[in-house]
Amino acid sequence: MTPRRRALAALAACTSALVLPLTALGPAQATPAAPPPRTGFETSGGARWTTLDEEERFLTAVDRGSDRAALTALGTTRQGRPLRLVRVTASPAAPTTVLLVCGQHGDEPSGREACLTTVRDLAHARDARTRDFLARTTVLVVPTANPDGRAAGTRHNADDVDVNRDHLALRTAEARALARVLRDHRPHVVVDLHEYGSTPPYYVKDLLSLWPRNPNTRGGVHEEAHTLSERYVRPAAARAGFTTGVYGIWTDPVTGEPVRQVAGDGQERILRNTTGVKHTVGLLVETRVEPLPPAGGNGPAPDNRRRVDSQLAAVDGAFAYVTQRRARIAGATATARLAGLADHGPVLLGGADNDPPEPTEVLADPPCAYRLDAAQYAEWGDELALHGIRSSPDGDGGRLVPLRQSLRALVPLLLDARAAYHVTAARPVPRCP
Repeated sequence: MTPRRRALAALAACTSALVLPLTALGPAQATPAAPPPRTGFETSGGARWTTLDEEERFLTAVDRGSDRAALTALGTTRQGRPLRLVRVTASPAAPTTVLLVCGQHGDEPSGREACLTTVRDLAHARDARTRDFLARTTVLVVPTANPDGRAAGTRHNADDVDVNRDHLALRTAEARALARVLRDHRPHVVVDLHEYGSTPPYYVKDLLSLWPRNPNTRGGVHEEAHTLSERYVRPAAARAGFTTGVYGIWTDPVTGEPVRQVAGDGQERILRNTTGVKHTVGLLVETRVEPLPPAGGNGPAPDNRRRVDSQLAAVDGAFAYVTQRRARIAGATATARLAGLADHGPVLLGGADNDPPEPTEVLADPPCAYRLDAAQYAEWGDELALHGIRSSPDGDGGRLVPLRQSLRALVPLLLDARAAYHVTAARPVPRCP
């Protein structure tokens, strides 16, 4: 039985224990507690995924049934579906904030199921450990980050855009919603839940994880993200009985040695890397879609449960990480957020933590600022604001975007013509007035 299953059993036992004394008081005084809501995935035993309508009813019930949970709208998709944020905490002054992002790719449903039940379990749990965790932690959850894709069963959204390649340009409603959460709530830790297709015999682990590889990730944040993966999430999954590995790395099935890297680079437009550039301890989690042979003969339910349970184990590992390393997390993220104000050092336009940038990808002496003309600012001003990038008027409707700010490295990645995914080619300003 996984830790999460044990917690659910304890919750059910606790609910029953509380109902019995109330019933003993007599019919006039008895008010039995309503059982916590269940997802469509749970009620079907894992035979099918929770529908969007079921999700809406489930989240509404969680919101109404617990004073720890609050459900808000972040916006709507192209097809009019709501983008939801759930906030679960026992204290408005909790010092640590964790964000779970679920279902960016609509055809990867297991992380979404894990996020939905995590919301419910946190909101309704009565044990001392969870109460203490929520007294010091705000857990934010975007249960379905791509509702249109989920409805269609597609990786992309209704605009045929991969949302997880839009965290710089912010052209989609889905990416804009997530950017707003990052800007307004400034989470210390972000866990992004996905699924991957295996490639036997080199790429078949139950669960893979990867930290931000973008080389602009500050050292302390990078170290914490690596620690989250290698010392907490992967060990938690292993203890629950799952095989684990590093995302994007094929390994020899006999020796376990790396064979080749097939994914997991440092491009800044992917949420895993965006979190690092924005000074957050980020982690990508990927569970394997295909069952290992021989396939089971009992339908999809057993393997669907395996997929979800591996995600739940990863979330449990992330929560253990937060519990045990709060001070280190706070120190690393605070130091990184202040470093940009010093405005010194290179900005790297390419490369990764395991792939040094080419000389042409290094801004060894970055400009003081970038100037947007009026037309550029009219097109991209909202996106800069969503990222939390500061600018000031510079005459004729233009704007000056200084590098001396918390998100220093993000400015050239967005505005320098040499950056791979820049949104516009702004004019470098060597010296500021």
